[in-house]
Amino acid sequence: MSYKPPYVITPIIVSLVAKISEKLGQLSVLKTQENNLYLRRINRIRTIQGSLAIEGNTLTEMQITAVLDGKAVIAPPREVQEVRNAIKAYEKLTKWRPTSQQDLLAAHQTLMQGLIDDVGQYRNTGVGIIKGKKVIHMAPSAERVNGLMFDLFDWLACSDEHPLILSSIFHYEFAFIHPFADGNGRMGRLWQTLILSQWQDIFSYLPVESLIYAHQDDYYLALQQSTKQANSAPFIEFILQMILDSCNEDTPQVTPQVKQLISIINGEMSKEELMFALSLKDARNFRQRYLLPAISNNLIEMTQADKPNSPTQKYRLV
Repeated sequence: MSYKPPYVITPIIVSLVAKISEKLGQLSVLKTQENNLYLRRINRIRTIQGSLAIEGNTLTEMQITAVLDGKAVIAPPREVQEVRNAIKAYEKLTKWRPTSQQDLLAAHQTLMQGLIDDVGQYRNTGVGIIKGKKVIHMAPSAERVNGLMFDLFDWLACSDEHPLILSSIFHYEFAFIHPFADGNGRMGRLWQTLILSQWQDIFSYLPVESLIYAHQDDYYLALQQSTKQANSAPFIEFILQMILDSCNEDTPQVTPQVKQLISIINGEMSKEELMFALSLKDARNFRQRYLLPAISNNLIEMTQADKPNSPTQKYRLV
């Protein structure tokens, strides 16, 4: 390995890595078999919405859920296609190798299919990062892309840096090179998720992208500062802070009562049918400890959401 990206490990980076590592140890609830499928689904939707919103996609979490369920959505066709592609890409996450350029190109093809002509290919024209109407970064010339990407992947394969730092450096260097004609932002975020999920599976469904979207001005500022300083430390610090904030966010907690409720739902069921299946007689207890927590955590939904008190109301899994 001859190439090494320019970066400095600051005290802030060291502190953030320690805090994230400690927090990951506390999030064992996310790894339980019972919670996995539901939490993955909820957070995967948030991840896709956040990552695409940064690129200007306007679909809401509810609309993305509908697309995920194969339902029709009234929205710009291109934006629906972006969501479909992102769903496929995150579903394939475990099949791709972080250190494989071939897999990176395959991921780009999945993510950008039907959106641009040159899917799964490095660019052959000049590009830059544009925020609003302002160019905030001009990427290296197209002639340099192949060599720069070879060096970056060679470094990624050989480096013994901590995965949190390693993935953040890769994310910045990828954004700096901007190897594709389009889709670089979402690809950089996807590949950092891939690198981290190979280290800790929890990162495959931790919605860091939704926080980056909420702080996208700081995201672009960190990119600019790192480029200006020829040192990715500002970007590393920003991304690690987003990861820590994501770990600290309230994640849906699946109580034993909610687990029990979810396990007995079969299709669409009324409140009376659910209580009978659970052998419950106290309607207030059922509502407070079973029904409302499941609805608030987006695990089940009403068939008549606009008429919550309807006598014909039924409930189903999201």
